[in-house]
Amino acid sequence: MPISTTDQLFNLVKGLTKSEKRNFKLYAKRTQQVGEAKFIRLFDIIDSMDEYDEEQVFKRVRGLSKGQLSNLKRHLYSQILSSLRLIHIAKNIDIQIREQIDFARILYGKGLYMQSLKLLDRIKGIAKGSNQDVLHYEILEFEKLIEEKHITRSRTVKNKMEDLIDESEQRNRIIGNTNKLTNLKLKIHGLYIQIGHIKNEKDAFVVQDYFKSNLPSLDYGSLTFFEKIYLHQSYVWYYYILLDFEKCEEHARKWITLLESNPKMIEDDPDIYLRGLHYLLTSFFNQDKVDSFVDHISKFEKFENIYGPNLNMTSEIIFFLYYYSALVYRHYLQGSFDEGLRLVPELENKMKVYERNLDQHRILVFYYRIAWLHFGQGMYSESIDYLNKIINLKVGHLREDIQSYARLMHLLAHFELRNFSLLEYLEKSVSRFFDKMKDRNKVQLELLSFIRKQLRSSNVPDEKLLKATQKNLVKLAADPYEKRAFLYLNALDWVESKLQNKTLAQIIKDRRQPVDYE
Repeated sequence: MPISTTDQLFNLVKGLTKSEKRNFKLYAKRTQQVGEAKFIRLFDIIDSMDEYDEEQVFKRVRGLSKGQLSNLKRHLYSQILSSLRLIHIAKNIDIQIREQIDFARILYGKGLYMQSLKLLDRIKGIAKGSNQDVLHYEILEFEKLIEEKHITRSRTVKNKMEDLIDESEQRNRIIGNTNKLTNLKLKIHGLYIQIGHIKNEKDAFVVQDYFKSNLPSLDYGSLTFFEKIYLHQSYVWYYYILLDFEKCEEHARKWITLLESNPKMIEDDPDIYLRGLHYLLTSFFNQDKVDSFVDHISKFEKFENIYGPNLNMTSEIIFFLYYYSALVYRHYLQGSFDEGLRLVPELENKMKVYERNLDQHRILVFYYRIAWLHFGQGMYSESIDYLNKIINLKVGHLREDIQSYARLMHLLAHFELRNFSLLEYLEKSVSRFFDKMKDRNKVQLELLSFIRKQLRSSNVPDEKLLKATQKNLVKLAADPYEKRAFLYLNALDWVESKLQNKTLAQIIKDRRQPVDYE
């Protein structure tokens, strides 16, 4: 198997678990030929490195040329993948089915047509039962090929050929619908990357027209499992862009209900369940449904207890990202920033464990969440430390929304610390950054205007100015196209905290207290 860069092999080796490394060694020793021990030696050398150093390889394997090392790396990469396939075949139903299809092809090639058909008929039921539509279709087409070229006993079974043709046509229709729906998912997600949330009626019209023109005509009652899942996923993204979080919740709930009513599908595809649960919680968060949010966090914990031990690395990372995001958001909603801060060491440790697999986007988002935990608790210096990490990350235009709110929070943190000598410079820097941005909004500009006016006023928070800012923010919060800004940075509660001389945490907790009407 070709390997284009050393990083691929290095990351593969470093990403292996202890049991996977042990199994590789057993596999390699069982399959190696005389004189092939060098690739095992190379594995041990790479495994011992923190960063790949090719000079060390040449020092530790004498007489090895650059050409030989290149071939050795390819061989090692291929052998690791082969050993991993043997481990994961028991965990992945699609790998099991593909293996059986391969066996059927071998039997067919040996002229054992009836044995091949018998095997295909058995795994066809497995493919159908596990909703592996593409593999099911592949099996049907292979069966048709055998029946077309050879005279089998199937011809004596009434309606056998007709049923096979009907089943093939039906599966072809399902795959066609699935293709259209997955394309729609990609298109609507791409539209979000391009324009983000809608900002006005014109944006709303464009998104609605785009979605409806790409949505295939479907009879929901006749859809298969994954057709329904992909349809709900498309609607989740659609309503998310439109800021219609109530409808977003509705489709996310249907998405995870489909999976919870079929636990075998969660076992086979845990990632799709975790994503559905994440978007359901996101919908609750965006609607300020605290009780629903807290209740559904337990679903993550239940999931981990049942499926955690068998998760692969990708699923582990997805669980980490979504579960810890949910834990942090819970503290935002409840104002329990002090409790949230206790998560930070564990969160940073997890980030360290998965650092080879986390992209800059994920790191940036977690830094922002940690910074907001500190800010909410009134720990402004610590908040600035994490915000500086975001500002100093070389990520170009990636997540400009997070970058802009990080700079705004950075400005507010220095305001809280009374660093007025810095504020004038920082305000100009943030203004320049906003001028370059395409995604500016009125909430950002209102807070920036407050800082600018405060600097001209005095070094003491101006109550009259705060109240004027609060009044403007209340109007903006009622604007459906501006409400998204308050999801990034809780500007109204921050202004209220200044007026009442309380921390942000205290303001949120006070609001959550039940009203006593006696």
